[in-house]
Amino acid sequence: METAFRELAYVIVFEKERLARELGSFIPVFVDEAKIYVKAGNGGNGCVAFRREKYVPRGGPSGGDGGNGGSVYLEANPNDNTLLRYRYNREFKADRGRHGEGSNCTGHSGEDLVLQVPVGTLALDDQTGEPIADLATAGLRVLVAHGGRGGRGNQHFAKPWHQAPREHEDGFPGEDRHLRLELKLLADVGLVGFPNAGKSTLISVISAARPKIANYPFTTLEPNLGVVNADGGTGKEGREIGRTFVVADLPGLIEGAHQGAGLGIRFLRHVERTRLLVHLVDTSDSNADDPVHVFEVINGELAAFSESLMQKPMIVVATKLDATTDRARLEALRDYCKKHGLEFHSISAAAGEGMKELVRSIADALDKIPKPSLEHASGDKSMSAAVEVNPSTQHAAEDRNS
Repeated sequence: METAFRELAYVIVFEKERLARELGSFIPVFVDEAKIYVKAGNGGNGCVAFRREKYVPRGGPSGGDGGNGGSVYLEANPNDNTLLRYRYNREFKADRGRHGEGSNCTGHSGEDLVLQVPVGTLALDDQTGEPIADLATAGLRVLVAHGGRGGRGNQHFAKPWHQAPREHEDGFPGEDRHLRLELKLLADVGLVGFPNAGKSTLISVISAARPKIANYPFTTLEPNLGVVNADGGTGKEGREIGRTFVVADLPGLIEGAHQGAGLGIRFLRHVERTRLLVHLVDTSDSNADDPVHVFEVINGELAAFSESLMQKPMIVVATKLDATTDRARLEALRDYCKKHGLEFHSISAAAGEGMKELVRSIADALDKIPKPSLEHASGDKSMSAAVEVNPSTQHAAEDRNS
């Protein structure tokens, strides 16, 4: 027995880090879809009781009402950025109401259940596909399952002709729902393009984000967010921070992605909320593809996912300028963009060439694009009918962003 404990202690102390590394590779860190079942609490039953007190004959009915069942809410939490907690825990039930008691005592109501989700989560009814709410604001709280009402005790059934009722009501059942949660990241700018077009390198240069960068396709397997300071202010010594915006780096797209090729187009939902698209095209000598054809292929994949993406303003960026000696294809792409009225930039993220001009052009473009309201972002005004904002969560998000 002592030997077994020593072996177990050795595994825990010395092998913990190695096992964590090996097992951690199988755990999805970024989860943007989840299906859950929520059940509100049932109401408590009403009580049948009669007042029995000394010197009070025929005291009458005194059965209390049952307590209400707890409701289930979804709340947008700015400190969460993934739906991982709902990948394995899929059933959530609120407390039921307690039964009524004698002496007209009402049962205790069940406690509400509040499920924290990342800001930008869209909740849909999994059975009908109907959108329930779009939690696009920090602190927004949405009722998704209403608790059952408590039943009435026999005190409510007393009549002049029926003074000793033995009737009561059972508690009403709480609502239950199968929900599908979809996370759409909140970003101002979305980076799209072929794999190895330089998207991760760009976001690592213009922001503090540190995505994985390597010289093989599909290095990025999940979206990355980065905050960009366009004007270079630090906020110290009286200097203003200036204009800032959030950039989302998405996994690369290839031809046929809408049919499942590569990583598919599932991640494109994260640019549905963006106000501006930045399309990166590799024009270096090592890439033999025609830049104009590549640009049209990606636009076709965007249109296959949603026509609304094609309506967004777009900036075209030719990347890897430091590795481009033959400028013929670069100029062909520039002429194509000029013909179609698209803003064009050529940069080298590795060498820093053209970066300041690009960042300021993005900030200038965002200044001209209004930010969508909550109702416009959700796409359904009816979804904002049963929501409330938690002030403490909203203030915490504002303090963190300031």
